[in-house]
Amino acid sequence: MGADVKAIRGRIRSVESTMHITKAMQLVASSKLRRATERMEKSRFFFETMEAALTGFGRALDGSVYGEIREEGEKLLVVIAGDRGLAGGYNANLFRAALSEAGGEPYTVLPIGRKALEYFRRRGVPILGDGYPSLEDFSMQSCAEVGKRIALEFREGRFRSVTLVYTGYLSMLSQNPLTLPLLPLTSRSDEGGGKGAALTLFEPSAEAVLEAIMPEYLSGLLYGAICESYTSELAARRTAMDSATKNAEEMIEDLSLKYNRARQSAITQEITEIIGGSG
Repeated sequence: MGADVKAIRGRIRSVESTMHITKAMQLVASSKLRRATERMEKSRFFFETMEAALTGFGRALDGSVYGEIREEGEKLLVVIAGDRGLAGGYNANLFRAALSEAGGEPYTVLPIGRKALEYFRRRGVPILGDGYPSLEDFSMQSCAEVGKRIALEFREGRFRSVTLVYTGYLSMLSQNPLTLPLLPLTSRSDEGGGKGAALTLFEPSAEAVLEAIMPEYLSGLLYGAICESYTSELAARRTAMDSATKNAEEMIEDLSLKYNRARQSAITQEITEIIGGSG
């Protein structure tokens, strides 16, 4: 009986130690989440503006290399995952979306975030460059570098399509993996073929302007997705750690009850033995 009491006490201490860790991680995520949410909200207008930036080009997209529909080449997936785990199904849901987008065809990945880099390395998927192991430290300068590289690789014909896979932030309790086709730009062609396109004058030509702004366009969309994904990761981790902390509190309460019962039983047994011995 004494061994049971000791074992229960050890489990209580172990759960308490775990609870302190989950509580600390919850507080850290909450602190970072406020700043991340502010940055995300500011970036959304930029994201939406960049996404709509090509509507004025109209049919000029059809004659551009960036609007070219290809049969040759691999898919390029730009996958934005988290830097750490302990965020519920955040990373797992994103990877499922990425594999679904790949559709069993050959593809190359440009991973952003340590979990994305580790995941695709384990699976032996070709990685464009060295990848980017830190989502939290991913800057506008990094977005510009990636935008230039994607534009260059597509222009040179290495890839037939480029798709961005990231997590969209809906609320503190809801974050969904999303896919956004980046290249080719055929989906924007029909949208830009109306009156607005006819009134837009480009110098020296629409093709030259498109060539010049493409890296900035791609980096702008990427920056918006980075902000959404980072905020989603923090929200998912905060929710997961809050749930883990509550579960730990319930376990401690249950174990404390068992501990008190076992301790009371041990005391009763000792008293019974003493009384029996004195008789």
